[in-house]
Amino acid sequence: MANTQSNTNSGTSTVWQIIGRLVAAAIVLAITAFFTPSFHINNIWTLAIAAIVLTIMDYLIVKFTGLHASPFGKGFVGFALAAIILYVTQFFVAGYSISWMAAIIGALIYGVVDYFIPGNQSM
Repeated sequence: MANTQSNTNSGTSTVWQIIGRLVAAAIVLAITAFFTPSFHINNIWTLAIAAIVLTIMDYLIVKFTGLHASPFGKGFVGFALAAIILYVTQFFVAGYSISWMAAIIGALIYGVVDYFIPGNQSM
């Protein structure tokens, strides 16, 4: 009986962790877009979808390569992955546009803002 209760709480906890990561990703992405020239997100729904896409791409990269797309997490490789992910997201999300230069600047800003947002962002 105790195992059933702990499994239910664990499942609920995991859902809240994922929702928390998505909300944190959306906040970091919104701040990054605000401070980065040539980086535009049309509305809140575009922001939400972009945060989901970014989170999924980061998860898949970590799952298959073991590399974290965090600008300060893995040095230059993490920085390059963050810039590439920011840039590639525009091909999956309508209303999200970014140039290569903005992706590079955005990866820097994303890393700084992500550093100051509390919580564990890794999956």
